[in-house]
Amino acid sequence: MTRSGAGDRTHVERIFAAVQLHEALPDADYVLICAPETAETKHLIGAAEVSKMKRGARLINVGRGSLLDEAVLVKALESGALGGAALDVARTEPPPAESPLWKAPNLFITPHTSGVSDRLWDRQAAILMELLESWFDGRELFNRVDFARGY
Repeated sequence: MTRSGAGDRTHVERIFAAVQLHEALPDADYVLICAPETAETKHLIGAAEVSKMKRGARLINVGRGSLLDEAVLVKALESGALGGAALDVARTEPPPAESPLWKAPNLFITPHTSGVSDRLWDRQAAILMELLESWFDGRELFNRVDFARGY
């Protein structure tokens, strides 16, 4: 899914526009949430969305904790509606000891590290160097925050 429905189709069967979320969910074996938190994405996946997913589907959140209703997730895992889930982000990080997330079946929780790889620092340094060169040369900067979009 993309905001517009456009994108590189090399490794995907279909690309949906964000407004087609409910149309996309019933066919998905895996739903990966990797969006920024904006007014449009906050509470993106709740009861209505989970109910549209196929039984046994898996849900992965590497975006922001506010995009997923954690209580709905726990209920879906306990009932078997979802086959499993992985959370790299949570509403509160780390989830408090009394959080039902810790006892939810088939839930894998990681400590907000999904962006870490052996190439992370090299990539970040390369971006920084390119941005600095552009800045000092008076060229247009890339990777800029779009305040209208919220990211």
